[in-house]
Amino acid sequence: MADGTTAEMNAVSDMIAAQVFAEPGAPVLVFDHVGLAFDEKVVLRDVSFTLLKGHTKIILGASGSGKSTSLKIITGLLKADAGVVWVNGRRVDQLTEREMMAVRADLGLIFQEGALFDSLTVRENVGYKLYEESDMPIADVDRRVEEVLGFVGMLDHIDKMPSALSGGQRRRVAIARAMAFKPRILLYDEATTGLDPITALTVNDEIIKLRDLEGVSSIIVTHQLRDAFYVATHSATREPDGAVRIVRATSEKEREAEFVMLKEGLIVFEGDADALRRTTDPYIQSFLS
Repeated sequence: MADGTTAEMNAVSDMIAAQVFAEPGAPVLVFDHVGLAFDEKVVLRDVSFTLLKGHTKIILGASGSGKSTSLKIITGLLKADAGVVWVNGRRVDQLTEREMMAVRADLGLIFQEGALFDSLTVRENVGYKLYEESDMPIADVDRRVEEVLGFVGMLDHIDKMPSALSGGQRRRVAIARAMAFKPRILLYDEATTGLDPITALTVNDEIIKLRDLEGVSSIIVTHQLRDAFYVATHSATREPDGAVRIVRATSEKEREAEFVMLKEGLIVFEGDADALRRTTDPYIQSFLS
């Protein structure tokens, strides 16, 4: 009886949460006092932050500070030892692996390596999930693949193999693949690491375009400060003729991108680009220098 009562209470809680998270301006992701340790090593300590729809969270920190671990908790690849994690109204820290599949359907993940299938063409890579895991007609999948490749400027490469692409082109194809099934949240794990500055700029522009033109919410894990500040301080606009321009963001728009600085699993700073530049904390100043 107790188990049944608990299940009923959880169901009611989830229903209320779904209604709350559906409200305008509600967060799409919440970390509430999250902690995780591997044996004696504490990776995250009482970490709390929220991500609003269409906003950006940029997670900074030294190697081993817990940046990528946070993404693994969001996607359910790791379970937190303490705290609560909500993703699009679902409390993921309580979900089974089977239940997490539905949550992951609304998450797109872009790795540093791009992780493309070497034996598939660009078209097949981008449409893989739709071809294999949906009942969408092939013609509709093809149209969606062409649409997202056009969005990232890679349509001319649709029939190429990944081996024929540059590093930056592979990252842009990875972004197209992540957005093909229209996720509401995109997670970027060192998406520009290893790229030259000009190529990294093209990837940053795609991140900005997805956020501002498609309404995608973003979490960016990086140690590339130049790229982090660029994404935080620029925005995308669409001209009447359909052309897209990347421009300097207004002060109000800049505040929609927040930095989270982790140090040994603790949040030591959270705020916008201007606040981060003005901080007098010696550790953060050392990190930024």
